[in-house]
Amino acid sequence: MVTSDKGYVEAELDINPDLWFFGCHFIGDPVMPGCLGLDAMWQLVGFYLGWLGGEGKGRALGVGEVKFTGQVLPTAKKVTYRIHFKRIVNRRLIMGLADGEVLVDGRLIYTAQRPESRSVPGYVCILILIRQSI
Repeated sequence: MVTSDKGYVEAELDINPDLWFFGCHFIGDPVMPGCLGLDAMWQLVGFYLGWLGGEGKGRALGVGEVKFTGQVLPTAKKVTYRIHFKRIVNRRLIMGLADGEVLVDGRLIYTAQRPESRSVPGYVCILILIRQSI
């Protein structure tokens, strides 16, 4: 089954200056690593696939294009992650294709087109990972 009536997921992270990454990234110029925002989008894609009933271990496949137009500083209060699903494939493996946004205190700071994540049952996951690394 291939579904193109998509879905939407939103999550929030409360920010405080004591979060672990502010102490080391970067010393004297603290900022949340951009890769954490991208990973959060992949995690949300995987969460939604599991919520739909998909079983297996999630694996991020890639992302089309990411734009960073702002950053998360220790003075921020809240980060919001939004995922807009474009397509869900539910066959032998489950795959979600979506666009994502990260906002800090209501201001858009990252966009990602199609942060893809797969949920695959059993050994299929291992075969896919081996194939991708060859």
